[in-house]
Amino acid sequence: MKKAFEITDQELITEILQTAEYGVLALSGKQPYAVPVNFVYLEGDLYFHGSLKGKKMTLLRENNRVSFNVTTDATIIPSYFSSSENLACPASSFFKSIIIDGHADIVENRGEVAKVFLAMMKKLQPEGKYTSFESNEYDPHFKALSVVKIKTQEISAKFKMGQNLNQERFQMIIEHLQRRGRKIDRLTANSMKKFYKL
Repeated sequence: MKKAFEITDQELITEILQTAEYGVLALSGKQPYAVPVNFVYLEGDLYFHGSLKGKKMTLLRENNRVSFNVTTDATIIPSYFSSSENLACPASSFFKSIIIDGHADIVENRGEVAKVFLAMMKKLQPEGKYTSFESNEYDPHFKALSVVKIKTQEISAKFKMGQNLNQERFQMIIEHLQRRGRKIDRLTANSMKKFYKL
């Protein structure tokens, strides 16, 4: 990873992990397997849930070493956004990406399962409007699924937002993003300005 793109600020990393809509879980068996999952980041670890059976759980039982990727704010940067040479080479994408490596284990404790679902619902349905997880009504549902905890062993973050560009190319991209004018373009331009160091 280029040093210019490396992010070590834990607050920035936590913010991304607490707001990202989904991540991609990578598993390894006889053949590698990657699958998108909803997740919640709690006290330095990741949690997701799923069926008790299926490919994901079979692979986890075979090998609980996993990798997890979250990528947000991805936007395409066409080559002509930063160059007038008509070459394809400058075409790129800007993004924020986090990779977590760790061990995944099924959560057995009902209290921890309820805590995970409460955090997940606060993230996905902050308006509430659901029965408290302390209710026994959830017991048959909890028994029919698995909650998995990824114990973080290593975490790395890469925010590619034009930090490596000279001022001229950087400013060209900002101007093109402003002209293109999509919501993601405005977010990208703001992030570029935040992370760029003269």
